[in-house]
Amino acid sequence: MEIKGYVDHIIYRKPENGYTVLILISEGDEITCVGSLEQIDQGDHLLIEGEETEHPLYGSQIKILSYQIVPPEDEESMERYLGSGAIKGVGPALAKRIVKKFKKDTFRIIEEEPERLVEIKGISERIAREICEQMEEKKGMREVMVYLSKFGISGTLAIRIYDTYGPGTYAVMQENPYRLAEDIHGIGFKIADELARKIGIKTDSDYRIRSGILYTLLLAAQEGHVYLPKEILLRNTAYLLQLETENIEIQLSNLAMDKKLVIKTEKDRVRVYASSYYYAELNCAKLLSDLNAAGEVFQADGEPELEEEYRQQLIEKIRDLEERLEIDLDELQRKAVAEAMLHGVFLLTGGPGTGKTTTINMMLRYFEKEGLDIFLAAPTGRAAKRMTETTGFEAKTIHRLLELNGGLAEDNKRASFGKNAENPLEADVIIIDEMSMVDIHLFQALLKAIAPGTRLILVGDVNQLPSVGPGQILSDLIGSERFSVVSLEKIFRQATESDIVVNAHKINRGELPVMDNQSKDFFFLERNDVNVIYKHMIQLIREKLPGYCKITPFDIQVLTPMRKGSLGVITLNKILQQYLNPQDEKKSEHLYGDTIFRVGDKVMQIKNNYQIEWEIVSKYNIPIDKGVGVFNGDVGIVKEILEYQQVLVVEFDDQRRVNYPFSGLEELELAYAITIHKSQGSEYPAVIIPLLTGPKQLFNRNLLYTGVTRARSCLTILGSRNTVADMVINNNENERYTGLRERIREVEGVL
Repeated sequence: MEIKGYVDHIIYRKPENGYTVLILISEGDEITCVGSLEQIDQGDHLLIEGEETEHPLYGSQIKILSYQIVPPEDEESMERYLGSGAIKGVGPALAKRIVKKFKKDTFRIIEEEPERLVEIKGISERIAREICEQMEEKKGMREVMVYLSKFGISGTLAIRIYDTYGPGTYAVMQENPYRLAEDIHGIGFKIADELARKIGIKTDSDYRIRSGILYTLLLAAQEGHVYLPKEILLRNTAYLLQLETENIEIQLSNLAMDKKLVIKTEKDRVRVYASSYYYAELNCAKLLSDLNAAGEVFQADGEPELEEEYRQQLIEKIRDLEERLEIDLDELQRKAVAEAMLHGVFLLTGGPGTGKTTTINMMLRYFEKEGLDIFLAAPTGRAAKRMTETTGFEAKTIHRLLELNGGLAEDNKRASFGKNAENPLEADVIIIDEMSMVDIHLFQALLKAIAPGTRLILVGDVNQLPSVGPGQILSDLIGSERFSVVSLEKIFRQATESDIVVNAHKINRGELPVMDNQSKDFFFLERNDVNVIYKHMIQLIREKLPGYCKITPFDIQVLTPMRKGSLGVITLNKILQQYLNPQDEKKSEHLYGDTIFRVGDKVMQIKNNYQIEWEIVSKYNIPIDKGVGVFNGDVGIVKEILEYQQVLVVEFDDQRRVNYPFSGLEELELAYAITIHKSQGSEYPAVIIPLLTGPKQLFNRNLLYTGVTRARSCLTILGSRNTVADMVINNNENERYTGLRERIREVEGVL
């Protein structure tokens, strides 16, 4: 149906997505309308196409499918619009005088002869100019939005485009729409390429090729790469653009001249970096070198005898502290504590059960005895919480340690932090756990906030999967051979009582885990039929494991290698939701795409959102803390679904509550099952891993090892014994193209 009227008043508006509830006056009737209407003001005249719906709570409404702002057609409408507050400084009384003076010619006078407004008492030249400017700005934005809507661009994106280019939008669109992909967050190559196609830009346009190269590097970064070898970049870009590589290669040097790319020839391989990634690695290398040099107790050209004597004195102090605290360290652990005292940057690595936590605790007690200020952090909320529990010291996420402020940096894509080079962290020692999860951008932000003289201790398991984001920090730092590293190898007696730990180390050594089901915490159930796996998985979660492990079904995490397929995340979540949180008339639910979100569902944030607000409330629903930022991998429970406000409320593990607008639900997915990659840094009381068949490059030893080490008390593998054996044998990890180790050695002058 089509309705024409004016906006009497706006009941509700969600700033994040423009979702609006308003009252439209049409032929004297008040009509409630709902929809996404950016830049609509009280008094605007609209032509709406919509459909009538019946809200269970609020009755009859018009759901807006499309709309356009139309100019007022009569004097009464002009007066109403001017006096509605849409034009600042013009109230109802002044609007009445303007329209009484100029009648139906009012809008033309304001736009074309604004100087005539001074003929009206109370309007000065300044006010006349401001009225004209506001009318022109609103008109310009609306015209651009109408123009962009022809290309299928939503109102939200259209506003961002207009805010960026203003009246120059038309020129940008006609000359080089690929600029949108570079300048505006949320518009990628694919959107820009589709716009260019509609506008008529040639497929072999220089602009298209350059944008395609940058987009190919962006896709590579999403797979963890910091650069691509030239031949792979050319091949992938040619496939993307459906062009010959000869057409593409010449643009590499042009982009390098524009400082968009850095091209390096190293080890007979031409590496092509997006500039931001190259300089992120180079900056990290310089900052690490400065930190390490500032914290070195003995310089490289010092006296070896004096250094060894000092080291032995340290070891004796550590032994004395061991006796007082009744902690028994082995030789490597003791060495690790001493090395942490001697160097500005120190790396501690080791698998499960090798005593990393005990070693960290001894470091903490030693530093505490010395009166030093210590900060602890980890990449995720779960990892930080576990660090707090095992050390007795408060640990924060790295984002909270750096005081994420919710604003975005100049490139509109990176988070900005309150702690940085100008306002560094005030600590003597900083210990970061789960370093295998940290990507290059977060690491750079951390290093910028650490002043030389502060000791940095990085802890992790180098055999786990690398970070979701670009880089492989821990591996590259160890591979650079420029920092003190202690790798713990001995499995302690308490840990040998856990078959999860013992089998994890077997897997890491390329040996088959023991799967005879004589264990109390490591089980293997041979199941070669997908439907049988579904059945037994549900049985384990609902009936067997909660009683055996003294936990709830929601404490049990299903981990799978894949997103797609019969045992992938997407299919498993639909099945598990059906049995673990079935439909109930008492539970609200909301359909978004192919996913039903229901109150009580276990959900996961699947991308970093540096600006979304959260709060922690008391049992009386009074806010006691608030902040910004929810991050990739954070898991929570759907607490409320508020249809009228178009909001879904999630409470995360650390009691942070977040309101998600319905239009922002692409950031959430069900989390009854998650990929092993997404489980990094987390530990669960019980884990189930279904394993049948999958791609060889994915089903490897590294993935299996990471999945097994996520279980604290109980692990169950459901599937094929042959698949487990194949994964143990397959030690071919996907190569990541990163250059941090080379940048470190380059900065240190040892290449």
